[in-house]
Amino acid sequence: MSVVIIGGHDRMVCQYQKLCKAYRCSAKVFTQMSANLSKQIGSPDLVVLFTNTVSHKMVKCALDEAKKSNAQVVRCHTSSKAALQEILEKETSKC
Repeated sequence: MSVVIIGGHDRMVCQYQKLCKAYRCSAKVFTQMSANLSKQIGSPDLVVLFTNTVSHKMVKCALDEAKKSNAQVVRCHTSSKAALQEILEKETSKC
């Protein structure tokens, strides 16, 4: 399963990636808006939006790309490791 994480804290990027790897998911993490974000997102299976730490423009871009690739979108207000773990637990059990 491929996961794209939008938002979160810069210092947590490695922890997000390690946690995804533990659930056998490949992860891309974007904590900042880049010029070509829509091209970098690709076509993931799951998009996680940490809504507390992300701009509206970045959310719109991520949602547009998720719609194109028919990806599952999960919104979470907190950007903690525990919150991501709960999301991954729930989503990987569906497969």
